[in-house]
Amino acid sequence: YVMEAKSIITSPSPQAPVNHKSGFTVLSGIAWSGRGKIERVDISLDGGRNWRPARLDGPVWDKAVTRFYYEFDWDGSELLLQSRATDETGYVQPSKTELRQFRGVNSIYHNNGIQTWYLHKNGEVENVEVS
Repeated sequence: YVMEAKSIITSPSPQAPVNHKSGFTVLSGIAWSGRGKIERVDISLDGGRNWRPARLDGPVWDKAVTRFYYEFDWDGSELLLQSRATDETGYVQPSKTELRQFRGVNSIYHNNGIQTWYLHKNGEVENVEVS
């Protein structure tokens, strides 16, 4: 199978919580695609309702991991963090609901659905699913 476009936020994450109560915050992660180069990564702070473009870092290579960043002023409220990759073929990383529509509920391989992190007011982060 071709590895389709995927992205994941690596900070903040359960292993990398936010250590301040509010203020300037840098979100970072990685994206990749077996179809070609990563064209863009979008970030949502509200569980996929609104999307903002992230900044891709360094050279973007064919079928390689690409680092992305998004800077924002965190007001200390709870957030649902997501990233969504698009590659040069126009393929857009699907939500988990969209992925299940294509593959069914028993598919565990090549799971490239959008990952959601729940950022608590205290800076802790946990894995959640938004449908």
